[in-house]
Amino acid sequence: MKTVRRCAVLVFFVAVCTALTFADEPGRHPAYLHALVDLRHARAHLERMTPSERIDNEQERAIAEIDRAIDEIKRAAIDDGKNLNDHPPIDEHMGHRGRYRRALELLDLAHRDVAHREDDRSVRGLQERALRHIDEAHRIVEHLVRQTGKD
Repeated sequence: MKTVRRCAVLVFFVAVCTALTFADEPGRHPAYLHALVDLRHARAHLERMTPSERIDNEQERAIAEIDRAIDEIKRAAIDDGKNLNDHPPIDEHMGHRGRYRRALELLDLAHRDVAHREDDRSVRGLQERALRHIDEAHRIVEHLVRQTGKD
């Protein structure tokens, strides 16, 4: 009976240690998780708000770059399991220029989060590609801001 208890305690101890090890896994790259939230939010600002709105080619290209950055970050860090439409609500009364400016702010935040020094050499290439996609989306959205008059 004592042997069974000792084995049970040992199995419990190993299970707790394993759980604590894997529970810390998402915390390894919290900045990447923040970047995913910011990128989803930026993406939402670029999508059409009403069924009658039309998304132009540049908006589509910026959204595609954001999607590519999200994919790279998911491979470099951890997939938080959220879909692209999981973002804070967007102010539907905000005009195009305001939404573009907010998207730029969010892209800047995501860039800052992803650009942190990466110790894991195996994901540095993914990190660099994610940054390139974020920067390209930023460039496109900056162009959209310049094209758009005041709201």
